[in-house]
Amino acid sequence: MNYIGSKYKLSDFIKTSVQTIVGDSLKDKVFCDLFAGTGIVGRNFKTSVKQVIANDLEYYSYVLNRNYIGNHLPVEFSGYITKLNLLEGIEGFVYKNYCLGGSNRQYFSNQNGLKIDAARLQIEKWKVSDEIDENMYYFLLASLLESADKVANTASVYGAYLKKLKKTAQKELKIVPANFETTTNQHKVYNQDSNTLIHIIEGDILYLDPPYNARQYGANYHMLNTIAKYDTFVPAGKTGLRPYERSDYCKKGEVTSVFEELVKNAKFNYIFLSYNNEGLMKEEEIRQIMKRYGRYDLVTTAYQRFKADKTENRNHKANATTEYLHILEK
Repeated sequence: MNYIGSKYKLSDFIKTSVQTIVGDSLKDKVFCDLFAGTGIVGRNFKTSVKQVIANDLEYYSYVLNRNYIGNHLPVEFSGYITKLNLLEGIEGFVYKNYCLGGSNRQYFSNQNGLKIDAARLQIEKWKVSDEIDENMYYFLLASLLESADKVANTASVYGAYLKKLKKTAQKELKIVPANFETTTNQHKVYNQDSNTLIHIIEGDILYLDPPYNARQYGANYHMLNTIAKYDTFVPAGKTGLRPYERSDYCKKGEVTSVFEELVKNAKFNYIFLSYNNEGLMKEEEIRQIMKRYGRYDLVTTAYQRFKADKTENRNHKANATTEYLHILEK
């Protein structure tokens, strides 16, 4: 999934840095990914630690992490995935509000909008009738979200749709299983404000990857929340935005105070903060805050970050970025 701030390319750097500071043996450690996003970092630690705690304010992120992190035992999914792919399309909420056949918006082709609606409604029917349990429910939802994202008619994020269907958006939706790593240990997944959740969780390693800038994830990924929740609301404006929660980590006047509050209340031995040189908080601000609560260190790495172009095609420009990993031993 194309995702702002994804740590996919940095996951090995993060894990190696954590092991260097904490020690190579992680099997008895509780690792928390408090701003989990698509769950890339938590997935990378899942088979190495005693337990992963994953959290994110956005519901689509909760769905992904409830599958990739929360599911730890195998699920027998093959028959259900096959049934979803064979469904006839239905004129549901997505088709009526986000496809040209039902509105003036074109986030998906008409055909794929119909198929998304049919699959989402069927998954809910299986859940309501108790044909599937929660583990299977979130597995199927995660599979639908990721598969729908692959045929979305956008330039990586859902802040706007493209005027013409690009090549990938013209392909027929095929729901592909969102497979996960199995473990003997159970894990925890939350859908809460991080500064609220920090009061009721504890562990060994706290990994923080908050938003870096003013872009609100609830707006940029509103379409994924709409598919995941499949609730009723009146889409707003040209882009069909849904009501969304705004994070204080995206506000210049709020971010330093909420960050310090988080660090102060964290009941974890080690805190690792990913942040880059383009963020709202400056390196010196972060250093001064973290040094108040223990022993501070910093490691950096340079990497090529890609962001969507403003053309009508999903082109990308490489941007040299410095990633900071701020380290606190409380």
